[in-house]
Amino acid sequence: MPRKIIIDTDPGQDDAVALLLALASPELEVLGVTTVAGNVPLDLTQLNARIVCQIAGRGDIPVYAGCPAPLSRPLVTAEHVHGKSGLDGILLFEPETPLAEGHAVDFIIETLRREPAGTVTLVPIGPLTNIAHAFQRAPDIVSRVQQIVLMGGAYCEVGNITPAAEFNIYVDPEAAKLVFASGVPLTVLPLDVTHQAVTNRDWIETMRASGPVGRAVAGWTDFFERYDREKYGSEGAPLHDPCAIAWLIRPDLFSGREINVEIETKGEFTLGMTVADWWRVSGRKPNALFIRDIDRDGFFDLLTQRITTLDR
Repeated sequence: MPRKIIIDTDPGQDDAVALLLALASPELEVLGVTTVAGNVPLDLTQLNARIVCQIAGRGDIPVYAGCPAPLSRPLVTAEHVHGKSGLDGILLFEPETPLAEGHAVDFIIETLRREPAGTVTLVPIGPLTNIAHAFQRAPDIVSRVQQIVLMGGAYCEVGNITPAAEFNIYVDPEAAKLVFASGVPLTVLPLDVTHQAVTNRDWIETMRASGPVGRAVAGWTDFFERYDREKYGSEGAPLHDPCAIAWLIRPDLFSGREINVEIETKGEFTLGMTVADWWRVSGRKPNALFIRDIDRDGFFDLLTQRITTLDR
């Protein structure tokens, strides 16, 4: 049976590739896509999610708009990385499928109450605002979540938006703190992993040659990687968010350990830091499977195999 998931996202080129991977994978049943403000404001994240679903030929997937701002802070966005649209790199269009009626948080709550307990996994690949709001409004759903598999945080790689913090956690650290303390089984794909999942020119050109969907991926990656070349001197771009989807499909491609992870919400220089107790020195109980390594070749083979099926 396919694993039922809700993808919570803020597209973002790498979010777009993650959505394509999920929609191309029979192991996953995407019940819906919920959008949140993050890489770009909410009006663009919901639009971008609908564009990606149409590119994948999956206009049947409902896309819901969620929270336009963090729980208690002003919104921080990342147009400097993703461009003004969030999906710079291809010619964008108005999608045929309209935005689903209702709020993303309501959809999360209603879905978790409707589906049998322990059968729905939440996959947040943006700030955790929608998930935190749902847990605050409907505490009864927390025990019904099968698992949360998220992209966010860092340990050795430290930050990509500040010296100490990864972007998704930094945008809404209070939401992240609530989710990490919820007791739901967590799997965390941090920058330590995603910075190993770096594109190269051969893979991008393979995508470009596969058809319209592959050309979209190549266009996004061409745009996306310019930032990482300038900032890190890397060959290509790290595909952060697809790592979370890949873990759901092929966990054997990854390795990590169960540790305690706390979220810094007050530090002068460390706001949004994921304090990952990798060496288990704090005595605090583990609350997350924290992934540290990836089989890069296996990951890109999976991406190629799945995304190219959308062009057949």
